[in-house]
Amino acid sequence: MSVIDRIASSEKTAFSFELLPPLKGKGLESVYKTIDTLREFDPKYINITTHRSELVYRENAQGLFERVSERHRPGTVAIAAAIQHKYGIPVVPHILCSGFTREETEYVLIDLQFLGITDLLLLRGDKAKHEKTYIPTGNVHATDLQAQVNAFNNGFFADGLPMTETGEKFSYGMACYPEKHDEAPNLESDLYWAKKKVEGGAEYLVTQMFFDNNAYFRFVEKCRQIGINVPIIPGLKPITLCNQINVLPKVFHVDLPEAFAAELRKCKTDAEATEVGVEWCTLQAQELVKYGVPSIHFYTLMATPSVKRVAQQVF
Repeated sequence: MSVIDRIASSEKTAFSFELLPPLKGKGLESVYKTIDTLREFDPKYINITTHRSELVYRENAQGLFERVSERHRPGTVAIAAAIQHKYGIPVVPHILCSGFTREETEYVLIDLQFLGITDLLLLRGDKAKHEKTYIPTGNVHATDLQAQVNAFNNGFFADGLPMTETGEKFSYGMACYPEKHDEAPNLESDLYWAKKKVEGGAEYLVTQMFFDNNAYFRFVEKCRQIGINVPIIPGLKPITLCNQINVLPKVFHVDLPEAFAAELRKCKTDAEATEVGVEWCTLQAQELVKYGVPSIHFYTLMATPSVKRVAQQVF
């Protein structure tokens, strides 16, 4: 059963969350701890982020520093398989354009298909830290990645050659941005590309995190007006640190409503910010449930205990 089927068959608003693979050299204990903390809320699926390689400086045997490529969080495919095997919860690995060639993407698709993991979230991904602007290494846009997955589903490799055998087809969702992508010239352009994703086969859209439900409601209304009728799953994240009042808007290009920002400005400690974050996220989730959203997706980075507290009041 695909993610979209699991959401559609849920009698109430579905719960899901995203987690990060452990840093290189670390075990899966932190991943399992997050899942064990949140599994009581019956997650319909778990998203697993994928991370590109970055150029870093490392000292060589001659005492000189040289630039080398290193991936800090490898192992998405293996981690997805481990989670599905241990917990029986469907997993949705992220597939990126950024940092991956079309051939590398194809190998990932083959491995996932062998493992019986056929739900994906297709994303362009961010620029590398050492890049001033996004420089593609394979697929340029998420819609190009989508075209590759569609071709794979139809029995063609990235070089255009036909497969002798085809396996189970992939189902996938894609991203959307209620406050527009930071590189989009305007919201209407962003909506145009969101519609292209759906026309190309995206079964659902998952939003960037947001803190203003009205932005989500307006976005959904505009989507419906132009014929985007797939589920649009809101993504939420409880704030846990005082500095996130400035960091999150800068990094993720989202606005904080003044009522929320005013409460955060009063916080003197991260513990106080966490309480405000849980309260605000709970109110957001409760309002979204009343609105009738099919599912709510939570971003757990540094926020798993807070997500649990929100879920206890909502799910």
